[in-house]
Amino acid sequence: MGTKPILPLLVSMSVPSILSMLIQSLYNVVDSIFVAWLSNDALTAVSLAYPLQNLVLAVAVGFGVGINAYIARNLGEGNQHRVDQAASMGVIFTTIHAVIFILVGLFGSEPFLRMFTDDPEILQMSVNYTRIVICLSFGSLYHIFIEKLFQAVGNMVVPMILQGVGAIVNIILDPILIFGMFGLPAMGVTGAAVATVTGQMTACGLAVFCFLRTRTGIRITRKDMKIDAGIAKRIYAVGVPSGLMTAMPSLLVSILNALLVGLHALAVAAFGLYFKLQTFVYMPGNGLIQGMRPIVSYNYGAGQGRRLHLVIRWSLALTAIIMALGTLIAWGVPRQIMGLFDADEAMIAVGVPMLRITSLGFLVSTLGTVMAGCFEALGKGLYSLSISLLRQLLVIPPLAMVFSLSWGLNGVWAAFPVAETLAALVAVLLYRK
Repeated sequence: MGTKPILPLLVSMSVPSILSMLIQSLYNVVDSIFVAWLSNDALTAVSLAYPLQNLVLAVAVGFGVGINAYIARNLGEGNQHRVDQAASMGVIFTTIHAVIFILVGLFGSEPFLRMFTDDPEILQMSVNYTRIVICLSFGSLYHIFIEKLFQAVGNMVVPMILQGVGAIVNIILDPILIFGMFGLPAMGVTGAAVATVTGQMTACGLAVFCFLRTRTGIRITRKDMKIDAGIAKRIYAVGVPSGLMTAMPSLLVSILNALLVGLHALAVAAFGLYFKLQTFVYMPGNGLIQGMRPIVSYNYGAGQGRRLHLVIRWSLALTAIIMALGTLIAWGVPRQIMGLFDADEAMIAVGVPMLRITSLGFLVSTLGTVMAGCFEALGKGLYSLSISLLRQLLVIPPLAMVFSLSWGLNGVWAAFPVAETLAALVAVLLYRK
């Protein structure tokens, strides 16, 4: 990470991570595709569960990013003892996170979902789905923790394989459990949840096996499984802002669902589809940033400022290409995209303008997403958080409410590119600072 030419290094670090993130996107999207064949109500039930599902991902990825940046930076400084301490402490904190989500799933799912629907059938389907994917999320939490350890030492291939295996298991089991095949009972939405957690647990088991059998240079030992306040503070200083950034879509979806439910009967389901579909644009970009982050952290720790800036410039260029492709697809084949979810004409009438308007923010979001990843790698978690707050929370809800008064649903969608533009301007100012 300190000597190889920048572009080949960035590509070799990023391509496996991009493929891994694309595969990760398949989990909820595949659930939605199969569930949509049941009914629009079933699709709405799964969409309502998205904020809590994303909260699990936020905690797992946020903590993982924090420990990834800390380990990579200390590897650059040559401090092996701190690397091993951080990895060992990670086991303790991941276990604590898992217990918290069991409690959230058991006692928080139904009260949360009741805020967004009073339809008893939709509520019951959504509660069944949510409790399973949240209470049994420990597979995802441990899997992502171990994945970030591999990425911290520059191994991006193993995380890609882990994600691939989990997604394949989910894809195979979805139709079998949802519709009842090979003599199994049809479980409907509950079957989609069981397929999801089975895929996650499979990836987790494989992650543990690979870590124990692969020479990563990171050692997890019982004697280091004690909390060091200084290390924990540094990990969470990056991890909490990063987790909040990942969690913001959950809060945004919850806020906008409350607005959308009064504008159009199918708006909540359509918006749920948007958040699943946009992951196919942003996940590759995030995958590239995952490849960038340990390189930036390592070279920052090693004092190689010139290489650090080259990494950032190439990351901006490659991410811009990904975002431009996403915009072209959203404008070129929106009806075909909606057709993947067996959308009828009413759903297509809502979904096509939604995809075209929101996609106008993809390209300009390049600056916000890459700069946020750069700041995380440098330990500037609050800078990253400020950019993400602008992109997803401070601007979109108030603008959506104001714009919807004049333009209805299209006004809600127009708030997205405006927010990305403001966040990009702030990102450039913070980078120059």
